[in-house]
Amino acid sequence: MLLHKSYTRCDTPYVMPNLSFPAPAASRATVLTGAAGAMPSRTVAVLEAIKRAILAGELKPGQPLVETDLAGALGVSKTPVREALKTLAGAGLVTMSQYKGAAVRVVDNEQARQVYDARLLIEPTAVARAVAAGHDWAAARAALDRAETARDQAERSLANRDFHRELYAGCGNPLLVRMLDDLRDQTALVSVAAWRQEPDWLPSPSWEAEAGEHRLILAAATAGHPEQAADLLRSHITSFNERHFNQGHFPQEQS
Repeated sequence: MLLHKSYTRCDTPYVMPNLSFPAPAASRATVLTGAAGAMPSRTVAVLEAIKRAILAGELKPGQPLVETDLAGALGVSKTPVREALKTLAGAGLVTMSQYKGAAVRVVDNEQARQVYDARLLIEPTAVARAVAAGHDWAAARAALDRAETARDQAERSLANRDFHRELYAGCGNPLLVRMLDDLRDQTALVSVAAWRQEPDWLPSPSWEAEAGEHRLILAAATAGHPEQAADLLRSHITSFNERHFNQGHFPQEQS
């Protein structure tokens, strides 16, 4: 069931996009947060649909997420929508207020810097450990292939998300993995926001440069060079910072 409706919240008009459930799990890579595995299947499907709509820009930054409208658009009750929004709030894609309700998170410069600063501190170390442990990189290679053939920004961002998880998943420290997992959705949100706000005069999209950097990181990891892979990843994160944060692509921190 699909619905296309407009509604008003806080005197601001919005249009509810055409939402639909993603393809069956067998035909796509998972886009779930770690907590989703324990959820009822209907809630998982709702979570995926809303997440993809956010990352595709169909649900705009700052847009209120009204449970009744989302439930109507997806043809479900409000219960799975409510549970999905709670999980998305925990993942950093949605904000929830006692008085204003749920809304798509607005990516500001300070939040983006914090996410990438945290990654810069811990992700290269985790990758070096995974390489030293002899992690299997087949899934990382498959994620890069999906990113290169992605149909849109949301699909590309989710494939990149899977790639980065494969870089650190074999680090041997479950706590480190969980910390980085908590940053994954916010990283995806920042990436998509940055891609959308790139100036037209750039000779090529930022994601193309990022794809080349990903290939270099994977090559070093596959060759069994922990420090080289860590250095390349560190440079990858730093170059994203320089391309976007120093060019004013994000608004200042919201009051």
